Formats: sequence, C-alpha cells, structure tokens
Amino acid sequence: MSAGAGIRPLPSPPAPTGFGRLPMGRWFAVVGSAFTLAFVVGIVLTAMLIEQVHAARPRPEVEAHLSRLYVALVVLLVLLLAAGVVLFLVVRYVVLKPIASLNEQVRRVAAGDFDHRPSVEQPAELAELSGHVDAMRERIVAAWRNAEDQAAELRRSNGELEQFAYVASHDLQEPLRKIASFTQMLDQRYGDRLDERAKQYIHYAVDGARRMQVLINDLLDFSRVGRVSGGRAPVEAGEALSAALDNLSATLEDAGASVTAGPLPRVLGNGLQLTQLFQNLVENAVKFRADDPPRVRIEAVRRDGMWEFACSDNGIGIEAEYADRIFLIFQRLHPRDVYPGTGIGLALCRKIVEYHGGRLWLDPDAPGPGATFRWTLPAAGDAAPSGEGEDA
Repeated sequence: MSAGAGIRPLPSPPAPTGFGRLPMGRWFAVVGSAFTLAFVVGIVLTAMLIEQVHAARPRPEVEAHLSRLYVALVVLLVLLLAAGVVLFLVVRYVVLKPIASLNEQVRRVAAGDFDHRPSVEQPAELAELSGHVDAMRERIVAAWRNAEDQAAELRRSNGELEQFAYVASHDLQEPLRKIASFTQMLDQRYGDRLDERAKQYIHYAVDGARRMQVLINDLLDFSRVGRVSGGRAPVEAGEALSAALDNLSATLEDAGASVTAGPLPRVLGNGLQLTQLFQNLVENAVKFRADDPPRVRIEAVRRDGMWEFACSDNGIGIEAEYADRIFLIFQRLHPRDVYPGTGIGLALCRKIVEYHGGRLWLDPDAPGPGATFRWTLPAAGDAAPSGEGEDA
C-alpha cells in the first residue's frame, strides 16, 4: 500500500486576493516593461532635444559632442535591451522555472501522492525550501503510519471490548444470579438452623452478587456510549428530561424531591443517551441530598452556537478541589455504606456529553448550597426553547 493511500488529499489553498492574484512572472514582466518604457521614452526625448540643438546650428565642437552623446545613447539603449534579455532569461530559468517546478511537486503531494519527494536543485534558497517541504512530508507520512497502527490497535481493542460486553451481559451475570438466588434459597430453607453470624455471611454474599450485577450493567452502559446507541438527530431536551423523571418517579417520591425546569431547547443528539444523562444527574442530586428535601433545577441558555445546560441542587455540594476527580471512573468521595453507587455515573455523563461534541463540568462559582453541573450540547437548527418548564 502506498504511503498516502490512507491520507486524504489536502484542501485547496485559499484564493489569492489583491495584488497577490498576479503571478510572479507577470509581476516581473510588468515592472520590467514599465522601467524599459520609461528609459526608452527618456532616450527618445533626449534624442529629440539633441536634434533641436543640431537644428540651431551650434559651433562645430558642440555639434561633435552632441553627435558623440547621440551615439552613446544608442549604445546605452542597445546595452539596456541586451541586459533586459539576459535578466529575463535569468529570472525565467533560475527563479520562475524552479518555483513552478516546486509548486507543481508540492501540489502533487497535496493531491495525495505522499510518496513523491519534492526536489529542486537551484537556486540554493529553493533547494533548501524543497528539503524542508520533503522533511515535512516524511513527518506527515510517519505520523500517518503511526496513526494507522494505533487505529488498528484501537479496532482490535474495540473488538475485545465488544466481546467483553457480550460475556459480561451473558456469561458473567448468569453465575451471579445463581449465587444470589441459591444463597437466598439457602437462607429460606435452612435459616432456622443458622446462627446470626451465618445469616450475616449470607447477606454479605447476596449483597456482593447484586452489587457486582449493578457494576457490570454500569460498565456495559459506559462501553456502549457512541457504539450501539444509534446516530444523532434533533431531540427535544424537555422530552428527554420527562422520560428520565418517569424512570425516577419512585426514587423522587421516596425522597420527597422536586425537579423544576425552565424552557428547554431542541438539541442534536441521541434521545436514549440524553435521557440517561438527565437521569444520572437528577439521581445524583437526589442521592447526595442534605437534611432538607431535594430540590433540583434544570435550565438552558444559548452560548456561541451551543446550548449550555445547568443542573443545580440543594444537596451536600462538592469541594472545588474534587472538580476533576469526580468525573473519573470508579472515583468515590464517600464510603459505599454512606452513599451507595459504583462511581461510574458522572464518568458516564461526561462520556455521553463528549460523544455529542460538548463538555461537562462542575461550576465551582455557582451561588447557593449544593452542586451545579453545567454541560453543552449542539443546537439543532435555530429552534428556540419550547414550553414553560415543568415540575416533578
């Protein structure tokens, strides 16, 4: 396979504007013609003045000097024309022709023939420039080959990840279900013969199996983002939020939580993933609540062609020093027995947002108690936010 087989041709350069639209050869021709014309005009005018002096019948010695001046002007004109021809040949074959050759070779490389090595032998400046261009070409090809190797390794890794997802969703979860099920049956059938410590061990085994199932499911959700969830299309953010709140209805009711939202826009994204994004952020706000009933507010504003969302709560908040750590997978700020979870939720949210071309961050300067998460999503056309908000 040729070196440039996998590299796209470079885009066409921008069209020159102003004086740059005139090629260098024409500039030389125009400037040279102007100087030559001016010189010839000067010689003609001088010759006319000499003829007028001759017509006045000056003294013989003055007329002799004028004749010699006339001959000198003719010789100077001939020398000027010869110098112009020599200059034209030098400029054409020493400057313009090598530049045209280098330009053609660079255009050939830019068109996709990355195996071609641009080379110009003269003049020295263009020979050095062609060497720099060739060195740049070699670096591009080397970087492309390295990228091709990495892409092949990434495809292999993605294949292994898909295989892992299949194994995790079938082969791993089935033994876990059996462990939990038979351990519970053991407690039900022989519970009257077991002491409290044995029952505690059974509880630990069942709880561990269930947490492992939750962890596997979260890992599957994390690995699926951008691979098996379909493409992107215009999505009403308000509808995605409503679906998320429906999924969390029991959790919100048990916690006495309320979720309010301002007018939410239409964005370009994947409906299922955006529902999962809202669901994780709202569930996170409810989980890390303070003594007061959870209050969650979701809003959106337009900034620089993107929609910037904000999810604010009145919970326990997050210290600014942990603003980056909380988005790492398996990173937890609290013990599992205090706040349950796998430590994947916010990492999954960030991956969903980045898959959509946006970014997610913790706002350390948000007013009030609790935490405020902000994220951006691409706008779907120029649609304005619809609806007057909703309460849950």
